[in-house]
Amino acid sequence: MANFILLMVCLMLGMVFRRTGILPAQTPKVLNSIIIYISLPAITLLYLHDFRFSAEIVLPVIMPWIYFGISYLIFTRLGKHFRWDRKTTGVMILLGGLGNTSFVGLPMIEVFWGKGGIPIGLMIDQFGSFLVLSTFGIIIASKYSGSFGAEESLFKKVLTFPPFLSIIGAFILMPVEYPEIMKVILERLGMTLSPLALLSVGYQLHFKKRGEIRRELITGLAVKLIMLPAIIFLLYRLVLDSGSMVYRVTVFEAAMPPMITAAIVATEYGLNSKLANLLVGIGIIAAFMTLSIWYGVLLI
Repeated sequence: MANFILLMVCLMLGMVFRRTGILPAQTPKVLNSIIIYISLPAITLLYLHDFRFSAEIVLPVIMPWIYFGISYLIFTRLGKHFRWDRKTTGVMILLGGLGNTSFVGLPMIEVFWGKGGIPIGLMIDQFGSFLVLSTFGIIIASKYSGSFGAEESLFKKVLTFPPFLSIIGAFILMPVEYPEIMKVILERLGMTLSPLALLSVGYQLHFKKRGEIRRELITGLAVKLIMLPAIIFLLYRLVLDSGSMVYRVTVFEAAMPPMITAAIVATEYGLNSKLANLLVGIGIIAAFMTLSIWYGVLLI
C-alpha cells in the first residue's frame, strides 16, 4: 500500500509544482526523457536478466497482446463513430490497451493476493505489457501522430526505442553474472521510474479542462477498467482453473488503470497529451474502487 500512496503523492506534487511555478514548463519533457533513456532500461536490464522461461507463463504473458488487439478493434470503431481526430484515437488505443501492470499492478497484487502472485505479475508486465509498448505501442504512436512513414523508418523507431534495446541487451547478458555493484546501480536507477513518471503526469494534469473531453474520459476508463477485464475474465475462464492464482492474477492485471509510460510515449509523439494524462491520473484514483470490485468477483 505504501507504493500506491507514493504514486498519489507524486501525482499531487506534480500538480503543485505546475500551479506554483516552482518547476519550468519544459519539466515534463525533461522527466520523460530521463524515464525513457535511463529508468526503463535500468529496470529491464535488472529484472529480465534473471528471468527463466517455462510453459506455465505462456497464457499470462499473451494476455496483454490479446488485450491490446481487442483495444485496437474497439477504439478504432469508436473513433469513427464519435468522429475523434487521429491523435485522440491513438491515445485511446494506447491508454485503453496498456495497463499499469508494474507500478500499480505489482503492489496491488501483493495487497490483494499476497507475494505468491508477484512472479506471475512480473511475467505479465515484462514479457507482455512492456514488450507490447515497445513494439506495437510505438507503431500505433507513430501511425496516429502522423509520423508513420516508410517501413524502414518505422522499423528503425522500434529498434532504437531505448527500452526495446534494453530488452535485447538483457537477453544477450543472460549467461553473464551481474556484479553486485551493477545490480545495486540498476535497482537504484530503476526506482526513479515511478516517482518521475507520476510527477510528469501530475504536472500535465488540467482538471479544469476535463469537461472538454468528458466523453472520451468516461469511454476510455469504462472500456479499460470494466469492459476489457470482463472479456479477459470470460475468455481465460475457458482455459484456466478459475480458482487458480494464475487465473486470478492474470485477470487482476487486466483490470489495472492505464499505463503511465504509455501516456509518456503518447506525449513524446505529439498525441492528445491532455487526454492521456487525465486517463492516467483519474484512472489511478478510480482503480481503488474498481480493483476492489474485481477482487470480489474473482473470489466468487
